[in-house]
Amino acid sequence: MSSLDPLSPRGADTHAHIFRQDLPMVASRRYSPHYDALVEQYLDHLDRNGLSHGVLIQPSFLGTDNHFMLDALRRYPQRLRAVAVVDVDVSEAQLDELAEAGVVGIRLNLIGKTLMDYNSPAWLALFKRLAVRVWQVEIQRGIDDVALIVPAITACGVTVVIDHFGLPSGGIDIEKPNHKAFLQLLADERVWLKLSAAYRSQCDLAQAAQVLAQIREASGSIQRLLWGSDWPNTQFEQQTDYVRQVAFIKELLPDAAERDQVLMDNPAKLFGFDVSR
Repeated sequence: MSSLDPLSPRGADTHAHIFRQDLPMVASRRYSPHYDALVEQYLDHLDRNGLSHGVLIQPSFLGTDNHFMLDALRRYPQRLRAVAVVDVDVSEAQLDELAEAGVVGIRLNLIGKTLMDYNSPAWLALFKRLAVRVWQVEIQRGIDDVALIVPAITACGVTVVIDHFGLPSGGIDIEKPNHKAFLQLLADERVWLKLSAAYRSQCDLAQAAQVLAQIREASGSIQRLLWGSDWPNTQFEQQTDYVRQVAFIKELLPDAAERDQVLMDNPAKLFGFDVSR
């Protein structure tokens, strides 16, 4: 395995978004982009940083209309996978269309939303359908609530991917029951976590390193950790960029073998990437 100086030529960025500002957006959105983030720009970032693969995440402001993302997947099927947003009653035909394009999971972006009952028959039915497809469920929610959501999903046999360190604003306090429950989740082999967007929790490098140490201990290894750039870093464009996010993971994981594990081996396993191509 090669080191991250420069980045491994066979690594994967597992969290990025593409969109155009003129696309139809949901009325309940918290954010409206004032610029375009195109797949060609994203692939250029991958190329410049020696990365071969990427995972596109459907932006919440585009809702369940995944067509812009699907078009990108169809144009670059060897390099890209994606995580879509769907309704709880999404049809099998719709899931088939997503799968054919390269979608491997769905996202629950729960920031600013009232938590639904994910033990309800409708949600459990969807999770069981996803389990049959060997898909994942990606969750974005603050650390205080994550443990309220994940067990119902993993009980259906679905892999769960937790976004952005679990959004531990202020760090992880093991004296807090909800934080302790979050860490306990990480021992489950069905639970993965992204070392991405520490800035969304106001975590600097030192704080992120402390959180990573707690995550590593709770997980028992780094074999279910992933990295994502969170490009184009919506709402934080003035604070960070792709190059700085690459630099951040290099400093957070100074050991070359561990970086390769997170950038190459782990995403290859979860997303089905061929890192030897």
